[in-house]
Amino acid sequence: MDYHKKFIAHLDLDCFFVSVERIKDPSLIGKPVAVGGVGRRGVVSSASYEARKFGVRSAMPMGQALDLCPQLIVVRGSHGEYGKISKRLYKFMCDYAPIVQQASIDEMYMDFTGCEKLYNNDLPGLMRTLQALVKKEFSLPCTIALSSNKIISKIATGCMKPEGLIIVEHGLEKDFLAPLDIAVIPGVGTKTEKELRKYNFNTIRDIQKAKKETIEAILGDHGRYFYRTAIGLGNDVLDVGWKRKSISNENTFMENISDRNELLKNLFELTESVCYNTRRYGWKGKTVKLKLRYSDFSTITRNITLKEPTNDDRIVFDAVKSIFLKAYTRKFPIRLLGVGLTQFSESKDETMSIFAEDEKRMQILNAVDKLRKKFGDDAIHTGKL
Repeated sequence: MDYHKKFIAHLDLDCFFVSVERIKDPSLIGKPVAVGGVGRRGVVSSASYEARKFGVRSAMPMGQALDLCPQLIVVRGSHGEYGKISKRLYKFMCDYAPIVQQASIDEMYMDFTGCEKLYNNDLPGLMRTLQALVKKEFSLPCTIALSSNKIISKIATGCMKPEGLIIVEHGLEKDFLAPLDIAVIPGVGTKTEKELRKYNFNTIRDIQKAKKETIEAILGDHGRYFYRTAIGLGNDVLDVGWKRKSISNENTFMENISDRNELLKNLFELTESVCYNTRRYGWKGKTVKLKLRYSDFSTITRNITLKEPTNDDRIVFDAVKSIFLKAYTRKFPIRLLGVGLTQFSESKDETMSIFAEDEKRMQILNAVDKLRKKFGDDAIHTGKL
């Protein structure tokens, strides 16, 4: 056995948000569906492949999506449910791979290095089994790729979606990459793509044929990464310490709002959602963030760092309200508001409060969370503004 060989798999859930909504409502199957903000001013979070045929894409304004696909079915989405399913799938995969890295809510890496004998020297067969198990146990379609490193596997899943499966054999990474367009390389944005094409680098083969120094001269510090990727080299060490860096929620209004009381009401509801999800993870955040977009599309973000981490709606709202009152200085009405928490610590790591009222407050929040979980987010609120 060659102990220098690494076996890194990438699992990517196909149209994850849409797939979950189709489990809840099978009538959506086979139809063009977009998950995101309801109304023309919303934003597409995820689009089914039926919708993508019309040009609908994630991050697109919902109004534009509806213009492209008038029969588009828009679903607001259940982000708490997506998080729970993602967590279950992660735990499920930990039973098969000794090292699993959650890369995002809908994708993960798995390191099967050294597991060849355990799976009868048939890791490709294991990939087929895992894909079938995800469909059977979770009713979710997914694409899986297995290769020598993370970047090759990620590129491969992107090329094989939906419900694809590919094994890139060791030593054949360059051959696999060669005919692909440069746009498939993670990190190639509009500016980088334009710069490369200016010098007639259109496929990865074009980069492979060039000298490393040439790519570095064009792209600067990023050139080394793009050249290494083009010749099949990449990181093969999984980061098991991955942790979600922030929890946020935002609302794009059907009509622009200029009434401060109405804006504060929206901020309060956004804060409740963020704090509820933060408590679900068992976390507390120390930095509170505000996002504000005016009707002329100019956007500002502000944040404030608290003395102590918290997941209490009241404390977070007081903080975000103070930021908002200082930040809302223009006469234009507001198109979008967003609230976020970051700089997390585990709730269990916090010192137990010696004050009875703090303990009582946590009991109230726990009771509120249970009611929301059972009856929905709008079943109960924590208090008035």
